[in-house]
Amino acid sequence: MRSVTSPIFRLPRESRLSLRDQICEVISAALSRSALPPDAPLPSCRELADQLQVSRNTVHSAYARLVDLGLIFAKDRSGYYIARETGRSHPGHAGGAARARGESQPFSMPSPTPSELARVRHPRDWSRYPYPFVYNQTDPALFPIDDWRECSRRALSRRTLDEWTSDSVEGDSAHLLKQLQQRLLAYRGIYASDDEIMVTLGAQNALSIVGLLMRRHAGAIAVEDPGYPDARNAFQIAGNELAGIAVDGEGLRVSQVPPGCKLVYVTPSHQFPTSVTMSLARRQELVRAAGKGSYLILEDDYEAELSSASSPFPPLRSIDRDNRVIYVGSFSKTLSPGLRLGFMVAHRDIIREARAIRGYLVRHAPTAIQETAALFLGLGFHDAHLRRVARRRRDGWNRMRDAIFRHLGAFRASYSNGGTSFWLSGPKGFDSSTFGEALLRKGVIIDPGRTFYLKNDVRNTFRLGFAYIEAARIEAGVRLIAKEARRFLRPGR
Repeated sequence: MRSVTSPIFRLPRESRLSLRDQICEVISAALSRSALPPDAPLPSCRELADQLQVSRNTVHSAYARLVDLGLIFAKDRSGYYIARETGRSHPGHAGGAARARGESQPFSMPSPTPSELARVRHPRDWSRYPYPFVYNQTDPALFPIDDWRECSRRALSRRTLDEWTSDSVEGDSAHLLKQLQQRLLAYRGIYASDDEIMVTLGAQNALSIVGLLMRRHAGAIAVEDPGYPDARNAFQIAGNELAGIAVDGEGLRVSQVPPGCKLVYVTPSHQFPTSVTMSLARRQELVRAAGKGSYLILEDDYEAELSSASSPFPPLRSIDRDNRVIYVGSFSKTLSPGLRLGFMVAHRDIIREARAIRGYLVRHAPTAIQETAALFLGLGFHDAHLRRVARRRRDGWNRMRDAIFRHLGAFRASYSNGGTSFWLSGPKGFDSSTFGEALLRKGVIIDPGRTFYLKNDVRNTFRLGFAYIEAARIEAGVRLIAKEARRFLRPGR
């Protein structure tokens, strides 16, 4: 019997895997799509090595690995063959499903659908652009890979096997809770018992859980306008009504919170997206108003650790005496958004119900990640990492501020000490969406401001984030923005 024809196997053009693992990947992929029948022979090591332009030893190592996995088997003096049982689905099932999908739509959804809700969108290959002034991304070069790997190695020991392989609705690592209480929360003046804190899959998971908790309560959720689109979306798809509240130089205007409101969502440390820091007087006013109006406050305290102020204002949770503040934080801005690790602090009754909702949706955050993070905090790696990040961000912040003042004088800049972005407002009639499209063609990515407004009706604002872009490239990128801005602001255009 002849071997499988060569066109089936092609190594990927770009891959971070070793050559051996790339060969394993392409063969197992062929098995999963039923391109190789059971008992079919594979090319000899020499044939496949010549075809893929790799060494025979590499192919032999890949085949040995696939044999260990039970995907192929070896016959003495005959070669390698496809195993009969490889866990593949019946090929007829996929074809039938495809035909069914092509014939009819199973149901229709009212507009706007979840996929149609306004959110910040970037090109899929945004990291390849020369000047990605994007937000909510961190420079991977800053990630403390060696320290994290060491903590992961310790966390994933056989001694702790039962802890990180078990499934539990409670799902919170006692070690991580302790570190959060003693380090991150105590530093912010927040004290919480074990039944007042919960680990989440990032801050977004916490916002979604709160949205579900509030859906059956009467009244609207008040949100900052402009504000965080994905928070609005999480509240809306849970079935809540929204009320937009204007933001000024001191943060959310508390006096505009409507009567009968059930929850106010705020980002006080660095308002999203303007970066304004809520004043102490405004914080105290909001906490007092919540007591009088009988509503809750959802405090999203992102980027608090990145403030360069010598004495940052206390979080709302720390000055709340009536347990009306739900506090949310995460590791997304300090470590990596890909870790999907956050936490929520609230009254024990709220945490109890929030934990139940989390269990129904996602069970819990991966225990192995929680245990690794607990060690990362406990061994002091996080504190050292914050100092490195703060130095890098401070340099980026200074460069961005200076470049904006030097080249973008036609725009009014809004910012606060610390944070990772600047908010710019153009003259009346300026359209940042069209402006952003033009910049994209020149390799520059910005965040047009329209998306951040509840009604998507303000067009003359945009945001520049600098957490990802190399500090040395900020000046050149801002010059490109200024050059394009002069064309857009030219009289008679």
